[in-house]
Amino acid sequence: MTILANSRLLFAAILLFGLLAMTARPATDPDIWWHLRTGQWIVDTGHIPRTDPFSFTRQGSPWVSHEWLSDFIFYGLWKLAGPPALIIFSSIVTAAGFLLLYWRCPGEPYIAAALTALGAWASAPCWGTRPQMFTFLLASLFLWLIERSDDRPRLLLWIPLLFLFWVNLHAGFALGPALIFLFATGLALEAATGISPWSTVRPAVLRLVAAILVCLALVPLNPNGTTLYRYPLDTLRSSGIRKLIVEWFSPNFHQWLYTPLLLVIVLLLVTVAWSRSPLRARVLLPLVAMCLAALDAVRHIPIFILVAIPVIAGAFPSALRTSQLLPNRPGEPRLRQWFNAVAIVMLALFALVRWTTLSLRQNALVLAQFPDQAVMFLRTARQPPRLFAYYDWGGYAIWNLYPRYLVFVDGRSDLYGDKFLEEAMQTVTLDKGWHAILDDWNVDTVLIPPTAALAQGLALDSRWTAAYRDSQAVVFLRNGSRAQVLSQTLGY
Repeated sequence: MTILANSRLLFAAILLFGLLAMTARPATDPDIWWHLRTGQWIVDTGHIPRTDPFSFTRQGSPWVSHEWLSDFIFYGLWKLAGPPALIIFSSIVTAAGFLLLYWRCPGEPYIAAALTALGAWASAPCWGTRPQMFTFLLASLFLWLIERSDDRPRLLLWIPLLFLFWVNLHAGFALGPALIFLFATGLALEAATGISPWSTVRPAVLRLVAAILVCLALVPLNPNGTTLYRYPLDTLRSSGIRKLIVEWFSPNFHQWLYTPLLLVIVLLLVTVAWSRSPLRARVLLPLVAMCLAALDAVRHIPIFILVAIPVIAGAFPSALRTSQLLPNRPGEPRLRQWFNAVAIVMLALFALVRWTTLSLRQNALVLAQFPDQAVMFLRTARQPPRLFAYYDWGGYAIWNLYPRYLVFVDGRSDLYGDKFLEEAMQTVTLDKGWHAILDDWNVDTVLIPPTAALAQGLALDSRWTAAYRDSQAVVFLRNGSRAQVLSQTLGY
């Protein structure tokens, strides 16, 4: 192996263990709970849900469970080893996506590793134990295959198999054909503008178009059939999702959390302006599209990072070589090898300590974020089963209280639709008509933070009584409903 290849492997190993520690997150995402319950439902029933079983407002209505395979995997890991399995698995998936990004970066290994770490830092708001991590990994893999297919066309044969998994893991699968399309369009533009001869570009464009057509033909091979053709577009157009869910907001650069993203954008502009050669259209089109997507919604930042970091690395000044920064002196090579080995071992231990620490803190973090004692009260008191739970607690209620209680709303925002999500927000904030919403849906039990406006409104309403209260949550019951039991309402 050449010195450069050895350096690549060295920095890859250091980066891998650093990323495994850096990307580890506790299993406390508000949606993880209904994902787990869905996975359990699939295992228990042997079927993939086509209608909603968890809410009383949408029970029996069509539900596009586009993440069913992710839910199945998450529940299998949870059943196998509990939260630690989810923490470690999500960390590995995320780190793998960034490691592929590192291998796509041209230039010096130390620059590629530093920029990949910066990209990981910029993507930090999106990390977690969630199906979106599958989309990140597969998008990273798709980009690697597309770029390498110029020299090795057979690599594109992997795309249909990977896409078949992707279409059952997460609705972000639409990114796959979109990235291929942008790359193919860029190639065609290069030929149209005379940058590359059409005779050279034509075979690559045809292969990429064929890959897109195969992907589109594979979309219906999921439990929801052809519905998934329009599902990603419906999600992007949803005004309710964009008003309610933080990751669909535009990044707020007044918050330090998005400072690394701003740094990436500045570096991108500076290095592109500094570069002596203009960006090719095959690079420019995906870059512009993903940059606009990242500025539109936080959840798209990781995909922007996947296309931006290699551009920055390629335009970075190459005058500084590793050999110049670290000149060899007599007797140093062996010492340097020992130093590198110790650094890798220390980072591996750090990742292990990070995983262990998060696993040990999991219960405490869950108790701090979710109303465990109030849920225990509901579980033992057997109150009326139509439960209005705070939006971020809906999934936790599904995991802990189903089938005894059915929720009003939860994190499956696509299931409920824009109008209903607005009604849920209207109720929590005491906007006009909130009383009628609770009455029309025959809600008799409410689980809400004591600081929420709805808690204040129900506390002043003589028709409601606070049956349980602590610093984290309040359980309100409609007066006259305490004697009701589950069998009298929903037949449990």
